[in-house]
Amino acid sequence: MNAMSTDPLAEWQQAHERVCDLVLAADDAAMDRPVPATPDWSARDLLSHMVGLGADVLAGDEPDDHNERWTRAQVEARRDRSTADLVAEWRALAPDLVGWMRENGPRPLGDVVIHEQDLRGALGVPGARDTAGLAAVRERMAGRVADAAGDLPPLLLDGGSWTHVTSGDPAEAVTVVRADGFDLFRALTSRRTADQLRAWTVRGDVAPYLDAFAALGPLPERPLAGE
Repeated sequence: MNAMSTDPLAEWQQAHERVCDLVLAADDAAMDRPVPATPDWSARDLLSHMVGLGADVLAGDEPDDHNERWTRAQVEARRDRSTADLVAEWRALAPDLVGWMRENGPRPLGDVVIHEQDLRGALGVPGARDTAGLAAVRERMAGRVADAAGDLPPLLLDGGSWTHVTSGDPAEAVTVVRADGFDLFRALTSRRTADQLRAWTVRGDVAPYLDAFAALGPLPERPLAGE
């Protein structure tokens, strides 16, 4: 699958509708479950953030660092809203968000693809692990890890049908991490533990690169339930 030929706007729309269908199929008890990848939030809280992010982007309120105060305000503003109400708000925002992405770039694709998998883990409904949108976000996040790795020797991520080297020739990689392509996607988005990364290292030492894998927050201490 060639991430370079992906239509990111179409992929965002498809992921958006998958998430809407996913949460509407969940009962209230399921939506109140904590999300393993974002343990301070329930599934409903995470959905509130996803909706609130879209609203804030359209309002021109998007700090570069997506800081905790900003995301917490999105959740608190929707604290008493039902799942159906949240979906209705998000669907109403969707056409304008697609227009915004057409003018400003598809950055919101990363948020919906990453958090779709967070929600699936919380709700126990795996799926959408081989989409063009996920492949595009994985490539983007691999580039961020490469940037964060700086002058470290080349690191090769080997997902079988997908590979990425942080710099230089893959054959010269000092460290090789080999795992399923989905697991590497989750690792690149700070959703896999340091011990998991060590277990997947088939050459060299992944320890110097762990900070680069923590670009979206501290790596979890335990493997995420539901994944």
